[in-house]
Amino acid sequence: MIKEDSVTRLLNNETESGELTRKAVTLLAEAGTVQGALHLPGVRDAYRWRLEQVVLLAGQALESAGESREAALLHWVLVQACAARAEDARYGAGQLSRGAQRAPTLEDCDDGWQRVEQIVCNAEEAALAAAGFARRLNTDKARAMALRAEVAAKSARKTVQERNRAYTFHADPGFSFGEGWYLAAAALFAGLSIQIRPGAAHELQARRFLFDAGLDGALRPYRSRPASPKHLTHIIAEAFRADVQQAQGTLRTAFLGDESPSAHLRSWIDDKVGETPEQKVLLWVRTGDHHVQRNTCFDELRQLSELVVNAGLSPIFFGDKIPLEIVSPGAVNLTLCWKEPLFQGPDMRRAQLHLFEELRCRHGLVGQIGVTTAGMDGPALMGLPTLYLTQKRNVRLGKWVGAVPGYQEVVREPGYFAIICATLHQWQQYPPGSGEAITIEARKVVTFKPGSVLKNAINGEAA
Repeated sequence: MIKEDSVTRLLNNETESGELTRKAVTLLAEAGTVQGALHLPGVRDAYRWRLEQVVLLAGQALESAGESREAALLHWVLVQACAARAEDARYGAGQLSRGAQRAPTLEDCDDGWQRVEQIVCNAEEAALAAAGFARRLNTDKARAMALRAEVAAKSARKTVQERNRAYTFHADPGFSFGEGWYLAAAALFAGLSIQIRPGAAHELQARRFLFDAGLDGALRPYRSRPASPKHLTHIIAEAFRADVQQAQGTLRTAFLGDESPSAHLRSWIDDKVGETPEQKVLLWVRTGDHHVQRNTCFDELRQLSELVVNAGLSPIFFGDKIPLEIVSPGAVNLTLCWKEPLFQGPDMRRAQLHLFEELRCRHGLVGQIGVTTAGMDGPALMGLPTLYLTQKRNVRLGKWVGAVPGYQEVVREPGYFAIICATLHQWQQYPPGSGEAITIEARKVVTFKPGSVLKNAINGEAA
């Protein structure tokens, strides 16, 4: 190790290399003073700039230092700076990897991980440089510093190696049932990997659904930090935009299978719904504890039921429990039916989809309306016309508008009841399978006079 008086004499060197050495030593010392404050705004960026300048200046000074004492000082400065850069890169890779996993699209996620890879390469480069300078110094202190750099670089590389590309298929009752539709559909389209938390309440049912859909080969061991489900709706939208018939056909084959619905299910439907010929509309009910602001408003539900009846259709209430006084004469109440044993068995997910398909094919179901509950999205992807209500544009589900056939978004803005009324009348006149092309501009803000259009809508007249 160089003695203190020798360092002082070297720093007082008036040569050009001596000036560069002084600047490098000063910047390294400044970087060291802020290591305890790197979490503060702007501090880490300044810290990185100082380290970068230290390496640049010390490298330039080293070119003319030869084998002098100044060269030994510069080697020690560079060992420290390179080790610090490797450790900082490890931190940066970890932070950026977490952000990349939460990116809104798969493309953004992959772009983020490419940047992580670049940072990891920087860490490895810094560690190699530190090791080289340490060998020249050949001191325990230098070797220890180089070892720190090596450990940091290996840790950074491990971040990339341990990237979890799998998406979690939630099999706990507390999670949205519909999220499973997203993941299974996106996996069929894009070959995604899937994981299920071991011991989840509906783990066996989830595995059965994925097996029946031909996705058992996509399953991976469960790990932390899975890929973000934000990607899924975008992947589905892109598949439908590329080839709508192929996309919908792929999902119907995978989700519904080749076998007809069970006799037990058909008997259950006949008993609950009857054989009335009226065309029907599902009215979804949501009353969960998660995002309560998205729950069904019962006053609005009552008005929706009236609009359905006035359009010559019959409402079927589906989902969570509702006050019985809302169920109008002639309506069908299937709320909480998903809790019955028929829909809680090993094939619970396919059974629910078969329920919607049977209602559509044999009981006149022409569409569904509800708040942004993911449970609607299974039948929507199967081809059931869907209208979902929202307080503001939905970034995730809005991608399906114009891509998934019959999928409409209605923002609760002035005129939204008129849009619903017009949609119901078109469903009544041109039910699914009639061959008529129906286009509704659900994003359009309709202005109206409350005494005219809204009154007509409530009375069942065409808007």
